[in-house]
Amino acid sequence: MTSFRIRPRFRKVVALSPEQIRTSFRHKLSQENTGCTVSFFTHHVLLKIVPEAQHYWSPQLDLSLEETEHGTLIRGLYGPKPAVWTLFTFAYMVLGIFATFALMVGFSRWSLGLDAPILWLMPVFGGLAFLLYLGSQLGQKLGAAQLFLLHHLFEEIIHEKVGIA
Repeated sequence: MTSFRIRPRFRKVVALSPEQIRTSFRHKLSQENTGCTVSFFTHHVLLKIVPEAQHYWSPQLDLSLEETEHGTLIRGLYGPKPAVWTLFTFAYMVLGIFATFALMVGFSRWSLGLDAPILWLMPVFGGLAFLLYLGSQLGQKLGAAQLFLLHHLFEEIIHEKVGIA
């Protein structure tokens, strides 16, 4: 399940209603020590690792429940905690802004026939973006065991295998 995707996802139609799915979650988590907690919202279910076992890279599973004529369409999205996601998004944004500024200044100077040493920062920014990507992959690997725990618990609750796209 760990791959080059930063946020794996899936879609699954099950014969259960959204309320039956919520009831299955409540029943399963009250019966066993699964190592997970669940939060219910109007059309969402959020499955997390218990706080005692969480670390910085702990994943969570966000399930969107949509009732259809064939049952319930479940859209699942595995991802890091919002703080981790925000940190990486902000870092990419800052790199993008700096790269845009460096390109504007560099190409302006170059078009005027002046030296443009600021353009040498572009490989540095590209390298930093690649390091951020590698950091996200490392974090995904560190949270892989917990991601499998969430996935297998979800499969037990709906009594079906689910493929990740």
